[in-house]
Amino acid sequence: MTTVPRPEDVTAMKARKAEGAEIATRSTDSPSAVTRSGSPAGQADSDEARIASFWQAHPCGDEMIGGLVERYREDFTAFFCAYDESRYKLESHIPRCLDALGVEGLKVLEIGLGQGAESEQLIRRGARWTGLDLTQESVRRVQIRLELHGLGYDDIWQGSATRIPAPDSSFDLVFSHGVLHHVPDILAAQAEIHRVLRPDGRLVAMLYARRSLNYQIAIRLVRRAAILAAWPVRGRMRHGLLGDHIQNAERVGLGNYLRLGTFVHANTDGPANPFARVYARADLARDFPDFEVTATHKEFMHAPPLPVHGLPGGHLMGWHLWAELAPIRARVAAPSPDRTRIAPSRR
Repeated sequence: MTTVPRPEDVTAMKARKAEGAEIATRSTDSPSAVTRSGSPAGQADSDEARIASFWQAHPCGDEMIGGLVERYREDFTAFFCAYDESRYKLESHIPRCLDALGVEGLKVLEIGLGQGAESEQLIRRGARWTGLDLTQESVRRVQIRLELHGLGYDDIWQGSATRIPAPDSSFDLVFSHGVLHHVPDILAAQAEIHRVLRPDGRLVAMLYARRSLNYQIAIRLVRRAAILAAWPVRGRMRHGLLGDHIQNAERVGLGNYLRLGTFVHANTDGPANPFARVYARADLARDFPDFEVTATHKEFMHAPPLPVHGLPGGHLMGWHLWAELAPIRARVAAPSPDRTRIAPSRR
């Protein structure tokens, strides 16, 4: 069993949850919410600090199987085994999508590491892997995972996607699964990704999909309706997901909280999640202006509380938008045929 010091105490975690609720009240309704670093002055850094605090206290996917500390008593071997089994049962499309990337021999930067499941899969597929995550906890867990499994890699960094500690033109592929939609200063992040990619490189990112059943029906309609229905008896609604949403609404006002630009933050990764966006393909040109979109496809029929998981139709209304983008400076060069699409064949 591999052990690490226990995370911060419950008091600190509650403080971070409150910080997350504070940023979650900010709206991203309009493109003006997307800013270059430092505009408006200091807000991007402040937001990023709160986001780092949230994910440090709530490592991505940890609660899905009961928690590394709470259930597995820091037994990393058992935890990673259970986590991967649960993750790839829930999101069975991911290995197929990774196969389609063709990473063998490529220098790959992964932005946002979570528990390191995709990190391991990329390395096992032959990538020369480097990882970057905003939180110390994720970096530590991924280091332990790779050491336990005897997997070599180039480097791993704790830091921001808006300040990547790599020279220009360092990577063939930048891969990010479910992370860039949590970056407030996405314009600065995409500029950094463009800088560290080679001219014929690729960015492949999974982003939450605007044109999905989850966003259009579950988030916009069902969950907001549930809060409205519970509001008259909110004094009795103090626990569970609905109770957390009620308390968020009490802090900022019901009308403000139910605005979609605010509400989306608290409806992608839990009610305390600090920041999130959703994307349609047309939004990518706005937020990734240094890139050309070369391919998109959708996966993962998922729209809680609707019982739709596993049903067909993910390619039309799935929650995960996979996008492949090429640096605009490489448009004059014809891309190699095996590196222009990420959509895997469906058998």
